[in-house]
Amino acid sequence: MSNALAGPRVVEHLVDVVLMFEGDRQHVFRMLRGIKNRFGSTSELGLFAMEGDGLVPVEDPSRALLAERPEDVPGSAVVAAVEGSRPLLVEVQALLVRSYGTPRRVVSGMDPHRVALVLAVIERHLGLRVSEMDAFFKLTGGVSLDDPALDLGIMAAAVSSVTGHPVPTDWVVAGEIGLTGELRRVSRMGERLNEAQNLGFRRALIPGRLSEIQPGLTVVSADKVDVAMARLGLNERD
Repeated sequence: MSNALAGPRVVEHLVDVVLMFEGDRQHVFRMLRGIKNRFGSTSELGLFAMEGDGLVPVEDPSRALLAERPEDVPGSAVVAAVEGSRPLLVEVQALLVRSYGTPRRVVSGMDPHRVALVLAVIERHLGLRVSEMDAFFKLTGGVSLDDPALDLGIMAAAVSSVTGHPVPTDWVVAGEIGLTGELRRVSRMGERLNEAQNLGFRRALIPGRLSEIQPGLTVVSADKVDVAMARLGLNERD
């Protein structure tokens, strides 16, 4: 009877801890997640690099993931994300081009439904005809995340690709996007911005206002997506 109830995950029900390695075999980074821990938290995340002598822990994951980030190139935005208990800065890349048939949607490292939602908001509230374009999105480094704060990075990268204006390299963004075009706060903003400051970012775009002062970091707020894109200088097309 227990086998029938557990189904194909019967082994997972028997053990105390289940760890899972994730990552594209073509990339150097691997993520270690705990998906079950009977005696502790499953919210921890480890980032490892596949080297010649095996897996090596990455001491500064955010810096490693952004090491090859291009500068002054349209279609790129840095998001202050949180995965488990770790603040993590990641690069979202987007490429939107004219479609010569049925528009394609290709997403790597993020929830495709989240990307589809953001594209719909772009078309409705920013007036960009992205429904007629092929759209390609990815998180660089082969990582996979599902954080609501990615919404604002997805939008910034997409609008940057369409307008041809790059997101300034010293900006970091974080925020959830609602269907009516509003920006919503995300949790643990202080930790996200501390990580951004440690990596040398000077300006951050977030929903609402930050209650505490962030030394060395200029925090800019926006409550609507059109205002947010104007703050980043992405509201005009070449």
